[in-house]
Amino acid sequence: MRIRPAAATAFLAAATLSASTLPATAHAADRTAPGSTTFSKVVVNGGKDIVLGLTTKKTVTITWTATDPDGVAASWAYLWHGPDTDDADGRLPAYPPAGTCAVSPTDRTTSTCKVSFGVDAARDFTDNGLAGTWKVLAEAQDTNDDWTDVDVAGTARFERYSKITVNASPEPAKAGRTITVTGRLTRANWESGAYTGYGSRPVQLQFRKKGSSTYTTVKTITSGGGGTLKTTTKARTDGYFRFLFAGTSTTGPATATGDFVDVR
Repeated sequence: MRIRPAAATAFLAAATLSASTLPATAHAADRTAPGSTTFSKVVVNGGKDIVLGLTTKKTVTITWTATDPDGVAASWAYLWHGPDTDDADGRLPAYPPAGTCAVSPTDRTTSTCKVSFGVDAARDFTDNGLAGTWKVLAEAQDTNDDWTDVDVAGTARFERYSKITVNASPEPAKAGRTITVTGRLTRANWESGAYTGYGSRPVQLQFRKKGSSTYTTVKTITSGGGGTLKTTTKARTDGYFRFLFAGTSTTGPATATGDFVDVR
């Protein structure tokens, strides 16, 4: 169900408009004929994925451009998740405010708009299925009181925060001998409220020689049950070992702090 401010009927009278009325669950008079507003340059969170742990709180901003031959009186946008807007299993924010829009000084038909809202993982994300792609629904009212809405004007991605650990042994190690590197890959489980193992994922073992600032990949392994990581390599020179997980469409990346091994 679309969410519209109940009193978003004030026309644009200056270069900047700001509507702060609380929205109702639907516009008072649903219009069947679409308006002619178009939406472009829709960007969520500066174009970056939104990675949430168990209790992460973030401010998310949506920016967009609304263009209408008659000028834009009000516009707003919000995020939704699910098969369609009428069967959405997530919406952010729950009560979308109108965006703050500024008319272009050179083109009265074009307005740049922005809205910011808080996201609280503990409150808004209690289902792991909410990780992944969300859509941006954008709507506008022009100066003739015609309405336009677009269900998918843009997209954003929410991901579960991940952690990764590493331990290389023995320390010190003899040159040419085997070093065993272990660790664990976990990610936020929004349903259980804990970090749980993430198995069957590709993870890179990387090495940085002492005195260097660059890590190189030694090999790629797969995390086991419970997210366990274990592999071996040869001791050649002093340096740091770490595991790196590149992330997936539902889980953010993670990089372990390098573990130093003294080779003698």
